[in-house]
Amino acid sequence: MTGRLFIVGTPVGNLEDITLRALRVLGEVAAIACEDTRRTLKLLNRFGLKKPLISYFQPREGRRVPEIIRLLKAGRDVALVSDAGTPGISDPGFPLIREALKEGIPVVPVPGPSAVTAALSASGLPTHRFLFVGFPPPKKTGLRKFLEALVREEATLVFFLPTRRIPEFLEAVGQVLGDRRVVIARELTKVHEEFLRGTTRELQASLGQKALKGEATVLVEGC
Repeated sequence: MTGRLFIVGTPVGNLEDITLRALRVLGEVAAIACEDTRRTLKLLNRFGLKKPLISYFQPREGRRVPEIIRLLKAGRDVALVSDAGTPGISDPGFPLIREALKEGIPVVPVPGPSAVTAALSASGLPTHRFLFVGFPPPKKTGLRKFLEALVREEATLVFFLPTRRIPEFLEAVGQVLGDRRVVIARELTKVHEEFLRGTTRELQASLGQKALKGEATVLVEGC
C-alpha cells in the first residue's frame, strides 16, 4: 500500500492562521517536503512539532521528486508545504504532484490560508469573477506584452509582486490598461498589513518612487 501525498496550506504571515487539520497532518506524516527548511522549522517549532524535512525548491525539484516518490511508494505519508499559502500556486509542487498521480499515489489537499482570496475579500473590487495571473514578467517589454493580452479581460486581475516593482508595474498598467482601480495588499496577515486603494494615477501620485517593503498581492479592475 502506497503512502499519501498531502498538499498542506500554511499561513501567509500570521502563524495563528494554521488549521487544526493541517497541524494534525503535519504531526502524523513521515516527512515534510518544504520550500525553505528554515521557514518550515519556524512553523513546526511554534506548535511543538518535530519531523524530518526534505528541501524542495524549484531548482532542486527534479532531483527531489524521485526521492519523495520512493518514500511514498514505500508506504510513508509525506506532506508538501511551501513558504506561505498553498503549494503549487506560484510555488513549487506541480512536478511532484503530477508524478505522484502518474504513479497512482493518492494526493490529498489540506486547504489553508490564501493571499489571493484574503486580498480579494477585503479589496472592494468585484469578486464574482477573478483571474489569478501570478508573477508578471520582470522586464518592461515582457510586462507590456503580458498586460496587452489582458486588456479585454473583464475579471478582476490578481498579481503577485515584490513591492520594489510596484512603481514600474503601476506605470505599465496605466499605459496599457488605462486608469483603472487598483488595490495593493501588502504584508497580508502580518503586523504591518496594509491596503492601498485608488486608481492607477492616484496610486502613482501618492507612492511616487517610494520603496515599500515585503511582498504584495496587487488587484486590478477588469475591463
